[in-house]
Amino acid sequence: MFITSLILLMVGFPVAFAFGTASVIVAFFTPDVGLEIFNLLPFRIYGIMQNFTLIAVPLFIFMGLILEKSKIAEDLILSLGKLFGGVRGGLAISTILVGSILAASTGIVGASVVMMSIIALPIMINHGYDKKIASGVIVSSGTLGQIVPPSIVLIILGDVMSISVGDLFRAAVVPSLILIGLYIGYILIISFLKPNSMPPIQNDGEKKAVIVKTALKAIFPPLLLMVIVLGSIFAGIATPTESAAYGSIGAILLTFYKKTFSREMLEYAMSKSVKLTAMIFMILIGATAFSLVFNEVGGPDLVEQFFSEDIGNKYAFIAIAMLVIFVLGFFVDFLEICFIVIPILLPIVHSFGIDPIWFAILVAMNLQASFLTPPFGFALFYLKGASNGLVSTGDIYKGVVPFIVLQLLALLILAVFPNIV
Repeated sequence: MFITSLILLMVGFPVAFAFGTASVIVAFFTPDVGLEIFNLLPFRIYGIMQNFTLIAVPLFIFMGLILEKSKIAEDLILSLGKLFGGVRGGLAISTILVGSILAASTGIVGASVVMMSIIALPIMINHGYDKKIASGVIVSSGTLGQIVPPSIVLIILGDVMSISVGDLFRAAVVPSLILIGLYIGYILIISFLKPNSMPPIQNDGEKKAVIVKTALKAIFPPLLLMVIVLGSIFAGIATPTESAAYGSIGAILLTFYKKTFSREMLEYAMSKSVKLTAMIFMILIGATAFSLVFNEVGGPDLVEQFFSEDIGNKYAFIAIAMLVIFVLGFFVDFLEICFIVIPILLPIVHSFGIDPIWFAILVAMNLQASFLTPPFGFALFYLKGASNGLVSTGDIYKGVVPFIVLQLLALLILAVFPNIV
């Protein structure tokens, strides 16, 4: 089933149809299963339609798209760039901080990478930054939306693993701060070892107090939105779905505050939200068909037998699971891994008595690398498409490698010290 799916993906089939088609082919050629198994599919799909938690997905997408068009990101990058620009590597640090703020405000990777490619990349290159470092900083900070709550990955993992999304959001706070710290630490070390790769920006004579005031003014709106969205979840006032609704209203109100609201912006955000949500749910339906057949041919029993009897060690299971997810991330998107691989691994997680929240955070940290790993890392394509020829594909691939290593280091830290989660 997996080989058929991968062949179809390589040929150019859309992801949802690749996994759905693989399940139909295997069901047809397996006498004990047959196409009658798909009589159960409408009931599964109806269960997805009734899922209250998944309503948060289109709402958070809508919120992110409104913020993308509101010029909040542009103000953040320019003001924080001036604030930290006088330090070697300061522009890179400000880009990482903007990426983390956008991640906590939107949770949408594509929007963050494209915004920073358009705004921050020309500034960094114009000020003499190494193209490889500039590329690596933008794609890695743009993908922080995978782990920094409110993350769509965490919402989907919470639903697939039947655990509280609010608990996952809480558990992800410290790991995401560790990852951001590793990124900033790396920039500081490289700027010390190779001072010419990230030169400081000369101030235009603007007073420090004015720069600080402008930066605080730019940070306040998204910070307020973060407090409304995450604060309401952490305080137990609202579910993630309800807080996503607050966040969507808050994002629209911020556009009025910034005087950037327009009917065209609202129509863009609504239509794009529908398209992205339809894509996610189409993949979910394809994955549901895949798991239906996979369960019927005895796949889960084989996997469980392999890990419980042949391996028999929970740490070996975690190591193999993380390796499989990391390698799959080179070829398939995080959605397929969440919808297809995690349900297969979940019974083994329970049989070994592994904390599902800890395992989910390890998976989320691992999945973040899937956006960066060549050849199919989506963030790399977003940067190349939005860079306007400023950087080559080679620059992007070379620049991203140290950040993939940092993500694996963060994953190792969380695996060795589970109490962090």
